[in-house]
Amino acid sequence: MPFATLIVDDEPLARQGLRIWLAADPAISSIAEAKNGREAVDAICTARPDLVFLDVQMPEMDGFEVVEHVGAGRMPAVIFVTAHDQHAIQAFEINAVDYLLKPVAEDRFQQALARAKSRLAARPAEDAGRQIIGLLETIVSPRRRMKRLAVRSAGKTVFVDVAEVDWIEAAENYVQLHCGKSNHLLHVPLNTLEKSLDPAQFLRIHRSIVVNLSRIREMQPGASGEFVLTLENGVRLQSGRSYHDKLKALTANPF
Repeated sequence: MPFATLIVDDEPLARQGLRIWLAADPAISSIAEAKNGREAVDAICTARPDLVFLDVQMPEMDGFEVVEHVGAGRMPAVIFVTAHDQHAIQAFEINAVDYLLKPVAEDRFQQALARAKSRLAARPAEDAGRQIIGLLETIVSPRRRMKRLAVRSAGKTVFVDVAEVDWIEAAENYVQLHCGKSNHLLHVPLNTLEKSLDPAQFLRIHRSIVVNLSRIREMQPGASGEFVLTLENGVRLQSGRSYHDKLKALTANPF
């Protein structure tokens, strides 16, 4: 039985490595690629691949959001790919949805591929959808609010209390944590980090900015629906127009 596959990853080298291994398997009939979540949603809905290698952490739309946009019940079989997050890996194992940990080892890839092909041959596609629904319920619904972040730099790990972060800035697959006079670079997309932050403490004000609400000193409306926020340390941040209503709500007292 031939299998059509889709590789979803924002890193070209990661896609290339998986493509080389897949091309060597005679059971693989086709290999398509998507470099971001939106392309992945389009490819899954139109081409209907049998198996998707889906990167968990991507800018703008991560792997979980791809599943949510397509609909877990309509998703093909998925092998998730993740750079880290041991809690997610444990959830994948519990829900019998396979995963690959970056950097991907070929023997581990072959093991995951063999397992996926076996399941595809033995089970209907809707079973894969039910497994993914279970995965989302395990990981996405009971989101764990981060209290401390581990930042690796120059061979050491620095622990940053989330409460000490003034604001967070997206930098492709990284975020810049602005903490008083110090900054820290963390390898995680802003979308992924935002979901682990307490929404009562942090608010997204721009597609690339999340701010600690307790650090906002004043807000000034702009001419086109945006706001200019001044933080306690004097830093000025401009919001995006699509975040107008959320920021407007901050200006109303609860009485």
